[in-house]
Amino acid sequence: MGRRARCRRLQQQQQQRRPEGTEDGAEGAGKRHDAGWEGGYPEIVKENKLFEHYYQELKIVPEGEWDQFMAALREPLPATLRITGYKSHAKEILHCLKNKYFKELEDLEVDGQKVEVPQPLSWYPEELAWHTNLSRKILRKSPQLEKFHQFLVSETESGNISRQEAVSMIPPLLLNAHPHHKILDMCAAPGSKTTQLIEMLHADMNVPFPEGFVIANDVDNKRCYLLVHQAKRLSSPCIMVVNHDASSIPRLMIDVNGKKEVLFYDRILCDVPCSGDGTMRKNIDVWKKWTTLNSLQLHGLQLRIATRGAEQLVEGGRMVYSTCSLNPIEDEAVIASLLEKSEGALELADVSSELPGLKWMPGLTQWKVMTKDGQWFAEWDEVPHSRHTQIRPTMFPPKDPEKLQAMHLERCLRILPHHQNTGGFFVAVLVKKSSMPWNKRPPKGESAKPRDLVQSSPAGPTGETAVGPSELERKLDTGIGDAEIIQRTEDLENNGNKKDGVCGPPPSKKMKLFGFKEDPFVFIPEDDPLFPPIQKFYALDPSFPRMNLLTRTTEGKKRQLYMVSKELRNVLLNNSERMKVINTGIKVWCRNSSGEEFDCAFRLAQEGIYTLYPFINSRIITVSLEDVKILLTQENPFLRKLSSETYIQAKDLAKGSVVLKYEPDPTKPDTLQCPIVLCGWRGKASMRTFVPKNERLHYLRMMGLEVLAEKRKEGTAVTDESAATSGPLEDDEVSADQRAEQAASPDATSTGSDSAEGATVPR
Repeated sequence: MGRRARCRRLQQQQQQRRPEGTEDGAEGAGKRHDAGWEGGYPEIVKENKLFEHYYQELKIVPEGEWDQFMAALREPLPATLRITGYKSHAKEILHCLKNKYFKELEDLEVDGQKVEVPQPLSWYPEELAWHTNLSRKILRKSPQLEKFHQFLVSETESGNISRQEAVSMIPPLLLNAHPHHKILDMCAAPGSKTTQLIEMLHADMNVPFPEGFVIANDVDNKRCYLLVHQAKRLSSPCIMVVNHDASSIPRLMIDVNGKKEVLFYDRILCDVPCSGDGTMRKNIDVWKKWTTLNSLQLHGLQLRIATRGAEQLVEGGRMVYSTCSLNPIEDEAVIASLLEKSEGALELADVSSELPGLKWMPGLTQWKVMTKDGQWFAEWDEVPHSRHTQIRPTMFPPKDPEKLQAMHLERCLRILPHHQNTGGFFVAVLVKKSSMPWNKRPPKGESAKPRDLVQSSPAGPTGETAVGPSELERKLDTGIGDAEIIQRTEDLENNGNKKDGVCGPPPSKKMKLFGFKEDPFVFIPEDDPLFPPIQKFYALDPSFPRMNLLTRTTEGKKRQLYMVSKELRNVLLNNSERMKVINTGIKVWCRNSSGEEFDCAFRLAQEGIYTLYPFINSRIITVSLEDVKILLTQENPFLRKLSSETYIQAKDLAKGSVVLKYEPDPTKPDTLQCPIVLCGWRGKASMRTFVPKNERLHYLRMMGLEVLAEKRKEGTAVTDESAATSGPLEDDEVSADQRAEQAASPDATSTGSDSAEGATVPR
């Protein structure tokens, strides 16, 4: 059958289905909606007898609470949001939310349901996380909530708010990260937990470059770009996104006083892939698809990832293992197996007092394994040989009561949905006391003993050593120590193929790469003629770390300059043969489209201005609150429109990029009380700002100017005080839909808060 014939037949079938007497099927759509979901799909029945039988048998829910547990699972998940904690604007956003948006929700009814005023999560510090009884669907669809929803979308895009599930916020809090910590997020996408970790690094906003960093990894190449988009909202020079299988993530090297050493992390977040039966409230497909087989298949991978994390943790470091599953096969079984094979190197931390207000159930100490057919096994000896590929010994609790008691599995946390109206979740916090047994260097002549130990570890689901150490550790065990591995690495890097300061993707022979090929990361050489004009134009402080500047091209004009912390520079330069870096650094300068006409070819980028500002000593204009309003609501206001103080500062400045700084007046508490730093352009007789749309709307809101409508296509923002248009949108000022499309493209990482060549500037 040809294509046209198929199309004709499809049209005929659609006409036959259309109800009589309707031209456009609107009435039919209404009937379909009444029958179930829009689009004609039958509504999923929230029942799964096997699920109920399984968890009732395991007794994960306290006696007498089963009905409440199931009733909570059938209710939609409430919307939750988190205010970005490290930004100086957090208090202003909280004030705006409490005194404006939440007050407008009082006494409001949507679809017959009374809207409850959002409440802070009792266990989240400083009232920075809130939840409401509104589901995400109601928020999107209800006209009465349009203004509130628009606020959430816009503030999320500009990085001031994260719409994140409540239980998802727990692992980063329990990680207890500090600004000097080296952090690894092993399975990071889509990135909500990663953003929390970045916030913790920047706890002190006066320090532009914290000593610590976050390396965020994900095995899925496309999801890595989603991760990049999330991380970019926070504009940190201390985040690197890499693309590896977490169960075999490479061990990295760093330069310490001229000597190469293995990088061990102070904090590791191990939020592993799971069956997700704790997410039934938002992923209702789980009701239909749930079976114990998912957990049995994932157990081996989860254990390998957790083991790899433990190997890379520094002694005294903390690792958080978490899943959005309630199943002990994915939870306590993984932790028990990891503790057993660590031989005392790891122990569970008691975190019962770290999040006061959080309700949780202690971890199980006894559980059974069930096949997808409903057959139960209480211990490994009962499992028939035919089931050995599906069920593994690591899935059962330890037999020895003393060993089991010493593990303190009750220190694990299981979050049940009906206790605080959340999703289901599991968290365990591990502390490393010493090296893992297979990582300990044996005395000379005894290298075979640790190897025997490794080979005797239980096999994985497919027969391989599921939880054994990586190849590098095996080399260590057989007498090849760090020194020899480091020497081999240096030989590889000094073989003439590696350019100084260039960090490209690993060679294809070493590693099978998937997804898009990334541009290299090229650090600017000390003698590069590109930098002196920039240094002179902006009067950069001598302490400015110019060695940390990089570009993404080895040839042609350098169009954009990025910046990383010195610690990430160390990681990049020493591991180009080992890892696939998707993105790192924040954009600090962009080349002007006609830059040669000015004293400096590069203008400042808003994305990196808060990092760069402490080092700039020239071209800073202090502006008033009224000036900020004019600059953010008018396209190219003449200098005469600005206050006389601002005009005096600007009139003698040469054309080019400027910093616009607003300092709050503590004597006027009713005005905006957080500092604002904006990138601007001093034209011939006018001034404009280079600020992304959502960030512009954010500042206007904080000043009490409510955005009534957003005309995306025309690029205008209408406020209740003026109908003046904002400036033409730059490349980055795109809709959320376009951003999502960019997240799946290789160019997504090279579009930031400014256009590639720089937007056309006013004359």
